[in-house]
Amino acid sequence: MTTSPSATVPAELLETVRTKHRALWASGDYPAVVANAVAGLGPVLVEACRLRPGETVLDVGAGSGNAAIPAALAGADVVASDLTPELLEVGRQLAADQGAQLRWEQADAHALPYPDGAFDVVMSCIGVMFAPFHQLAADELLRVTRHGGRVGVLSWTPDGFIGELFATLRPYAPPPPPGAQPPPLWGDESHVRDLFGDRVRHLHAETRTLTVDRFASGAELRDFFKAAYGPMIATYRNVGDDAERTRQLDEELAALGDRYLRGSDGGSTMEWEYLLVTAERR
Repeated sequence: MTTSPSATVPAELLETVRTKHRALWASGDYPAVVANAVAGLGPVLVEACRLRPGETVLDVGAGSGNAAIPAALAGADVVASDLTPELLEVGRQLAADQGAQLRWEQADAHALPYPDGAFDVVMSCIGVMFAPFHQLAADELLRVTRHGGRVGVLSWTPDGFIGELFATLRPYAPPPPPGAQPPPLWGDESHVRDLFGDRVRHLHAETRTLTVDRFASGAELRDFFKAAYGPMIATYRNVGDDAERTRQLDEELAALGDRYLRGSDGGSTMEWEYLLVTAERR
């Protein structure tokens, strides 16, 4: 039995978080981040979930369909859910361009509008990790998965590049809501095991890396993310007109990117670490 959202997090706080997160992920151009850096992750998660044609699948925090579209193309009956309607609209167009048929529905990972056990597979590709109340979101993932169904979650790790990126942003970013947990904790196997508890079996966790070859320097990466990535846009807005803090943040982000870059003679690559978790719902 799942604790209701209102019993765990005050309703007014949930609504405040929804409003802020919708605006955050609508800012910039997150589909460009997907296209330029992380497009390969969706098919990885779909393969790990061992989807079969005709299975009902819910993608939580689907964004513009990085995992949902490949799942639909594999023959699954897919619902792509996300808090941000602007991302869903991009996903609809991308799906149409690829001939994928699926449903796109606005939904909050903290309070999914689906019945208990409604889906054979529930998955999330670097999506649910950004719902700040981790236990509540994990409870919802499991609640809507049928008994014997499968859950698959792919998240950035705390010690990988994106984890370090968020650690770099933290001193400059707006304060998180009360009770929030950092997104990269979803990339810690022990944390995910605690979130799921004894409600799953056959949990398998594997740390992998994504090779990114889009950026030639840390400064180029920083400037791309400053223009396109919601969490970074919000952080720079929080710094505001403080020229010295802006300069410090610029330098720290460029240095972080340079540290992760590899390659020479005009070619540079980065390895971004993530955790892939699959489990069966008891």
